Amino acid sequence: MTKPSPPPPSPSRIRIGSAPDSWGVWFPDDPRQVPWQRFLDEVAGAGYEWIELGPYGYLPTDPAVLAEETGRRGLRVSAGTVFTGLHHGPGVWERTWAHVAENAALAQAMGAGHLVVIPSFWRDDRTGEVLEEPTLTAEQWRNLTGLTERLGREVRERYGLRIVVHPHADTHLDGEESVTRFLDATDPEAVALCLDTGHYAYAGGDSVKLIETYGERIGYLHLKQVDPEVLAGVVAEGLPFGPAVARGVMCEPPSGVPALEPVLAAARRLDAELFAIVEQDMYPCEPDAPYPIALRTRRYLRSCGY
Repeated sequence: MTKPSPPPPSPSRIRIGSAPDSWGVWFPDDPRQVPWQRFLDEVAGAGYEWIELGPYGYLPTDPAVLAEETGRRGLRVSAGTVFTGLHHGPGVWERTWAHVAENAALAQAMGAGHLVVIPSFWRDDRTGEVLEEPTLTAEQWRNLTGLTERLGREVRERYGLRIVVHPHADTHLDGEESVTRFLDATDPEAVALCLDTGHYAYAGGDSVKLIETYGERIGYLHLKQVDPEVLAGVVAEGLPFGPAVARGVMCEPPSGVPALEPVLAAARRLDAELFAIVEQDMYPCEPDAPYPIALRTRRYLRSCGY
């Protein structure tokens, strides 16, 4: 008697996209960055349907203009992005909210469902100047967790968006210790995580382990890889993140770590709707460099079944 065939795998609920970051865009306006029109043309040409807004002001901030420009290229917006320094306490709330609100309003108008929230840097990402201590005090942890919960609730209430907090190199939220402490101290109803596989590996974290342990908290993915040889030099020299990127610490998949197939497989087992946005930090880069990389990366992800 022959065994029945196993059931076919369920269709993936992971939506693949890319972002201005993969075109070397870090700032609203910088002569070393490609014009926004070129980014939109090339991200669509590479076969992506979903994009993020990137730094506020890089793409048009008039929703009617942006909707026309994205719509005619077959693009849709998954999220906006903000940097925050909520560990500084209630005194920064009003300034933070003003920045968050303009980003959230545009993301909402574009039909996005998420707002990526990145903690502020403890050292300048361009100059390496140390701006504050690299570890938080107990009071700063309470500020960070409490105000992030408040941010999550107010963004959801006012704009209908879910905040996803993004651990990032050279911030107080980077590797396993700080990320798990943050997740354990925050309300899952208010705060989810944007797991950036490259930044987490940069700080020594294991993305698959995090997904398997805190799967219900994973609300969004950034797909990124680190060159381990370059990273070893970066760590040995204590190099800030900006110069590390310029050295090529973030590399083209599938040549770096972590391997993305196991990460995507772990995410798929969550059986949740997730965005997986490709980001390859490349600031600054030659204007002709991103598009061929985007084509190859999209082809690679298709070969993985996504």
